[in-house]
Amino acid sequence: MINKIIRGVLTILGSFLGLALFVYIINIMALESIQTNVAAYIIGIIISSLLSGIIFFFITPWLINLGRSIVNWVEKELANVPMVNVVLGSVGMIIGLFIAYLISQLLYNIPIPFVGTIVSAVLHIFMGYLGARIATKKIDEITSLQSVFKKNMSKDKGSKKEQKSSPKILDTSVIIDGRIADICKTGFVEGPLIIPEFVLEELRHIADSSDSLKRNRGRRGLDILNKIQKELDIEVKIFSKDFEDLSEVDTKLLRLAEVLDGKVLTNDYNLNKVAEFQGVPVLNINELANAVKPVVLPGEEMLVQVIKDGKESGQGLAYLDDGTMIVVDSGKKFIGKNIDVLVTSVLQTAAGRMIFAKPKSMVDKSA
Repeated sequence: MINKIIRGVLTILGSFLGLALFVYIINIMALESIQTNVAAYIIGIIISSLLSGIIFFFITPWLINLGRSIVNWVEKELANVPMVNVVLGSVGMIIGLFIAYLISQLLYNIPIPFVGTIVSAVLHIFMGYLGARIATKKIDEITSLQSVFKKNMSKDKGSKKEQKSSPKILDTSVIIDGRIADICKTGFVEGPLIIPEFVLEELRHIADSSDSLKRNRGRRGLDILNKIQKELDIEVKIFSKDFEDLSEVDTKLLRLAEVLDGKVLTNDYNLNKVAEFQGVPVLNINELANAVKPVVLPGEEMLVQVIKDGKESGQGLAYLDDGTMIVVDSGKKFIGKNIDVLVTSVLQTAAGRMIFAKPKSMVDKSA
């Protein structure tokens, strides 16, 4: 159906083209005999229109196939060209054609017939091609300028963020842990500290628990909050809004961090992983503690006290002052004694750091 419509339109356009061509030839050849003879003039118009229409009627299928072939070829060629090149090439070509248009206005004043038109056409083709070529060749420089611009923008945003520190949202576990008060006292954590009311409510439930262990932990958390608010020079805010559509406290904390554009302070390993998955910034107290532990390298010597036996046969366990566990190979017989050990390896896990060692006396004997 579409082919028939196109064929009919081209046939009509062909008839008008024949009419225009007949009138142009009559005028340019100054055939006064035909111009004054109305009947001959009308017959000439009819014959030229019909002849041109018939020609276009028969050649239209060939023109349609030719047009489709050209479109398919252009589409195939453009499929291998990146979209950035196409856009930049088009912009460059438009700029080149605009420059050619400005220059061509001067060429039309050339007194020699048709020279100005021909030169103008050649100039448009040349400048359009040149503009597209330069734009696609300089794509690397354009993208590098874009990346520099983005870097400058990110620096400006970063400087604005640095001027105002993001709020730190405390979860229940880090409050009960208590180390957050000492960290805030050192000044390594800047405020404001956000304490949500749903966290306070959870602490109150824990403090009122019938289980003595939970009750003590809940009361310790409340004492830590009072210490932070009264003794430390840091801004503390109570967030009263609750997210009633959410039931779990951890989920509410993550939602609050997104709303306030803040960071969650926690020592909960599972909450840390969920926050990383959702893209919420987290400050983990345990990771901080592991980071500031003294570095121990294999081959170092240290004095430890073996406290108890380990899981494997003959092993003994000792601990450093920061709580790091030391697994002493063949250390079971030294339980309750202070001995010199040599570090054999260090294992860093998500839960903390483990040190493996051997009694120095056994190493000396084997040597």
